[in-house]
Amino acid sequence: MIPEHRQRYNAAFSPARYHEMLADIERQLPGQLDFRVAETPVFVPAVLRDKLIAAGKNIIEVIQRPDFAALTEAAIPAHQRVPGPEGRPEFLTFDFAVCRHANGELEPQLIEMQGFPSLYAFQSWLPGEFSRFFPIADSVTPFLEVSGFEAYQEQMRQLILGKEAAENVILLELFPEKQKTRIDFALSKKFWGIGAVCLTKIQKKGRELFYEKDGKQIQIKRIYNRIIFDELARYPDLKTEFTLTDDVDVTWVGHPNWFFRISKYTLPLLHGPFVPPSYYLHELAEYPENLENYVLKPLFSFAGAGVRLHVTAADLDALTDKHNYLLQRKVTYEPVVQSPDGLVKCEIRLLYIWPAGEAQPKLLTGLSRLSRGEMIGVDFNKDKDWVGGTSPLFER
Repeated sequence: MIPEHRQRYNAAFSPARYHEMLADIERQLPGQLDFRVAETPVFVPAVLRDKLIAAGKNIIEVIQRPDFAALTEAAIPAHQRVPGPEGRPEFLTFDFAVCRHANGELEPQLIEMQGFPSLYAFQSWLPGEFSRFFPIADSVTPFLEVSGFEAYQEQMRQLILGKEAAENVILLELFPEKQKTRIDFALSKKFWGIGAVCLTKIQKKGRELFYEKDGKQIQIKRIYNRIIFDELARYPDLKTEFTLTDDVDVTWVGHPNWFFRISKYTLPLLHGPFVPPSYYLHELAEYPENLENYVLKPLFSFAGAGVRLHVTAADLDALTDKHNYLLQRKVTYEPVVQSPDGLVKCEIRLLYIWPAGEAQPKLLTGLSRLSRGEMIGVDFNKDKDWVGGTSPLFER
């Protein structure tokens, strides 16, 4: 999207060099990369960067509304509500499709949002890998409201650890060694000193939680949570001493309830030039006339599960649980990333943190995904190249 950067990068690109980069990732983190890293970063021009920032600010204004908690109470399923102080959402991630406005300018359009940590360690590290193997100018940067890599790690360390020793803080996951995002766990350990601990390994004594390390019982004071209830539901017979809904003496970073409050459920509350109209299905007295221009999304499933791109009025009438769905106007991704054999679609995720005592969230970095398919995601991009996860590099 910044022509001079794209031309320079593509001129230096070769599949052999790309595979050298992947081999270097494997050398540093053996067996940890389990998803496709795209062949290129995304070069984001200042005009689009500023629109992304403005779009994020508009969303944050809604989250800061005094009535936001009341508006999103129904977002939390009763059997999945986690007790304890919710505080504020320490993590915010907003996904935008890169589209083209009628005036010809590129613009973001909101697709999804979460009050949940994404690949915060990996996304700070990956740009350095691209820079080692390909020409990346100093006039672009992966970092926004933070000065650079070291400052980023320090801010994340302070947010996650608080005032606790690293061994009393864990990254909580379900079978972390099997997760496709486990490379992020390895880097979280490297940068912030926190180990990934499986839910099944947590021991509960009264209101206190423990895990075993080097044969010793270590008390857990803070939990950097990476578990989503959607995945837990796949294991109905899972045996654990601790469940997320137990009332225990730990501090959540961030609290699991924000995963539901800031989600697809929030979309109909948002309005603005970078937010496609969304509606709770059960509140519609009649369907939009141009129903072919809308996508049906389940409110309580994640990672694209259950999304239906093509729906009819008959399909909607057949739903017996309309309160579990929303309709969102479709957006048209503009293929903007020049690959050796054509243009590729792009999505950009903004990654924020919101430390205690700060009036506003801080926009740290981003994540980008490239796609040649109908949707962004692995299932739509099998056996394709110049697709997958990557880093947005913003014009300074």
